[in-house]
Amino acid sequence: MTESAPAGADQIAANVRAGRHTAVAATGAALAAIHAANPLLTAADVIRDDAAMAEAKALDDRLEARGAADPPGRRPGAHLADLPLAGVPVAVKAEYDVAGLVTTHGGRANATPAEADSEVVRRLRAAGAIVVATTHMPEFGQFPFTEGAAWGATANPWDRTRSPGGSSGGSAALVAAGCVPVALGGDGGGSIRIPASCCGLVGLKPVRGRVSTAPYPDLWGPLGTVGALTRTVADCATTHDVLRGATRADRYAAPEPAETLVAAAAREPGPLRIGWLTAAPWAAVRTDRHVRACIAAVARALAAAGHRVEELPGRWPDAQPAFLPLFYAALRGEAARVERPDLLEARTRASLRAGVWAGPQVRLQAIRLADRMAAGVQRRFAAYDVVLTPTIACLPPRLGRLDATGSTRALLRSLPMVAFTTLANVTGHAAISVPAGVIGGLPVGVQLYAPGGDETRLLPLAAQLERLLPWGAPPPLTPRR
Repeated sequence: MTESAPAGADQIAANVRAGRHTAVAATGAALAAIHAANPLLTAADVIRDDAAMAEAKALDDRLEARGAADPPGRRPGAHLADLPLAGVPVAVKAEYDVAGLVTTHGGRANATPAEADSEVVRRLRAAGAIVVATTHMPEFGQFPFTEGAAWGATANPWDRTRSPGGSSGGSAALVAAGCVPVALGGDGGGSIRIPASCCGLVGLKPVRGRVSTAPYPDLWGPLGTVGALTRTVADCATTHDVLRGATRADRYAAPEPAETLVAAAAREPGPLRIGWLTAAPWAAVRTDRHVRACIAAVARALAAAGHRVEELPGRWPDAQPAFLPLFYAALRGEAARVERPDLLEARTRASLRAGVWAGPQVRLQAIRLADRMAAGVQRRFAAYDVVLTPTIACLPPRLGRLDATGSTRALLRSLPMVAFTTLANVTGHAAISVPAGVIGGLPVGVQLYAPGGDETRLLPLAAQLERLLPWGAPPPLTPRR
């Protein structure tokens, strides 16, 4: 039996289901990789060595017992069809409950371990995944840089002087470094897509209500969605098929897609109408020339593949009139859940003071404005199936973007990172970041946005881009001298 874990989630699960590999071997390899990488990246918060190995052993025992119980003549492996992530090691962002661990939200204002898993963690486990670690995030995920007063800063595996983005930067760093094939993130303003771009990964922001936020009714109010970071489109689709579906506890519920996400990722997209632009919503944010060139190259590749591709005039829509009040209202809601508000970071307390105006009535008005924006976006882009933009307006920034900054300056420094991402959170539409190139040793991602569509419109095109533009991996991690 092979003892080295394949790179992809689908590969690992297929080998575990077929008996060519064990969950224990895959889990042990992931834990060893995390222990080797974490001193260099500061990406993992808690590493679940003993618990993860015990859970992997229990899964192997269960699979062996179920296989032995198969009646004669049954199709081999049929008993494993409900385990699409069998033996796959996954990491979980520190805003989701993992039973027995403190849900830190990136800070130190909580101290009591969670009694039960969040619904998405429960679904991962039910699909056969093994939770090997939780990952760092900025407190409450409020900034697109993964830095925290309590623990330091997470580095980008492509260049450890650079940020992996945020707020799901710890998750992205572990996937990019090859420690795990899948990690949970959360996207309330781009927090999955931004680190996907910075780390050369696939990052899907599902439609609002596609994935459960239970035990809470929502994640960052109407802005947030749960999702995953992966290295391939196929792994992205498999993971989101496991995660999707609302519960009675959820405030938002999306209609079921017309096909599974795995089926969507596996089919050809057919000729699509694609519009593209690179101008940020605000004149103060200029998209980096290298990023603009990368978007143009992707547009040419798509045109050569048979799509009708057109450069659009004007700027990307400005989502901030609705996003900012919803951001501050959501931050207040997140802060109200912690045990010790007095232990929140000074910058977080400043953000809470700055957002005191975002009360219930302001929040309601912002939700209504967001609905009008969603309708306006669909009208503006009605002639196109997909809109192509940069994911972020810059290359991955240097570490320390939050050093010696207050809340207001941190938000200003965030603008090039969120210029193209917050719209999908306001409208509730689906968007995905996929790798598009490497500039000066740093990855560049492009965003595919589906105005009025869902993930099944994006995944076939993302998979086609994966074939047209083979995606590289970061260089091996080496200790600094």
